[in-house]
Amino acid sequence: MKLLGISGTLTGSKTLAVVNQVLGEAKKHHEEIEVELLDLKQYDVQFCDGRDPSTYNEDTKAVIDRVLSADFYIIGTPIFQGSLTGALKNLFDLIPPAVLRNKVIGFVATGGTWQHFLVIENQLKPIAGYFRAYVAPSYVYVHNEHFNKTNEIVDQDVIDRISELAQEVVFMHKALK
Repeated sequence: MKLLGISGTLTGSKTLAVVNQVLGEAKKHHEEIEVELLDLKQYDVQFCDGRDPSTYNEDTKAVIDRVLSADFYIIGTPIFQGSLTGALKNLFDLIPPAVLRNKVIGFVATGGTWQHFLVIENQLKPIAGYFRAYVAPSYVYVHNEHFNKTNEIVDQDVIDRISELAQEVVFMHKALK
């Protein structure tokens, strides 16, 4: 049972920190789970242009393969200009729709305004719906003020919601299997 955390950005470290923390919480409470982190900034992922996935560069194929090999997901993005990142949208475009069908996704997002949490509701959840994935009812939005200067989450309410999301995705994955 593999939980893949995806940090869907090429810049910054806050989203990566949140995704990592959710993975850590899942592993802490469910040792049987294999957790893996996919940090898109570590790869040279080509722009999706509709061709056969086997013709992309090695990094692109590796990223697609990592997504294919997971059983359920924590997907994170910073919110830029009121939307998810282009890097994450590109990843959604690269993977075949059947890959996420009937799999559980938990979403996290980071941002600098209090209203940006709506991107999860208005953009990420509909994308998951297109893929016919199951979306955890909870999600975590982390505002810049919830981090300290070294990008550690210091807000207890956010820490509690991270733990709740981790438990929720594991519960849903197990219940649906």
